[in-house]
Amino acid sequence: MDDGRQAFIVQLGAKIGRKLHARRRDDATILTGLGMFGLIGWSVAVPTLLGALGGRWLDARHPAAHSWTLALLVAGLVVGCANAWHWISREDRAMHDRRDGK
Repeated sequence: MDDGRQAFIVQLGAKIGRKLHARRRDDATILTGLGMFGLIGWSVAVPTLLGALGGRWLDARHPAAHSWTLALLVAGLVVGCANAWHWISREDRAMHDRRDGK
């Protein structure tokens, strides 16, 4: 058997093994996916709202030429997006590690 055909068979076997492993997992349901989607949404929404509330509080207590509400809203959005990015990259790394058998 030539090397190309042998490599194809090994690759095909690995792909079938991953599919069978994914089907055996009990926690991989549609509800799990929706839960992850919700978690990502909340990880962005909560810091954004906290920034807006903190900005309104600062605007009421310490009026300035610029808007603390807008500045802290944007800062909260940046923090929330960074938090979501970190969480997604960690889950992606874990998914690939499971796929590769690590």
